[in-house]
Amino acid sequence: MIIIEQDPRGSVYEQLIDLAFEICDEFHLVVRKDLGSTRKFAPLLKELENSLKVVKKTNEWTGTMLGGGQKAKVYYYRADSHAKKIVKRAASSLYSWLQPDLPEDLSFLKKGEPWLVNIAHEEESYIMTESNYWIGKIMQIEGLDITIES
Repeated sequence: MIIIEQDPRGSVYEQLIDLAFEICDEFHLVVRKDLGSTRKFAPLLKELENSLKVVKKTNEWTGTMLGGGQKAKVYYYRADSHAKKIVKRAASSLYSWLQPDLPEDLSFLKKGEPWLVNIAHEEESYIMTESNYWIGKIMQIEGLDITIES
């Protein structure tokens, strides 16, 4: 596991997103009613519709489990070039994916398994890979502050 120690911002964020879209086939965004209005980012969700796979109402998603009977809508998208442009334009950092400005917890999956897990409100993110090739690519992102745990 690779722990991301600081919020990837600017070009570091863009390079990380480019790599995630290269490796992964899916990503998700989370919308929680208890965190306020979705008015600010409704146009973003509309713009992403062409890449939308499914929306699930659940209390659990990559890296998070809600208690107390709460549920959220988790939007699963194809990691395609259309979506990549939108995700890169919508935010300038990984931890910017917070309501009410944006949907929560932009995270990426590879063949249904978590790859880049982002819990933005906790400022916690990590990458799940054991591939030396991809670890090498991650390490090439200049300015990405990481710790590799075995």
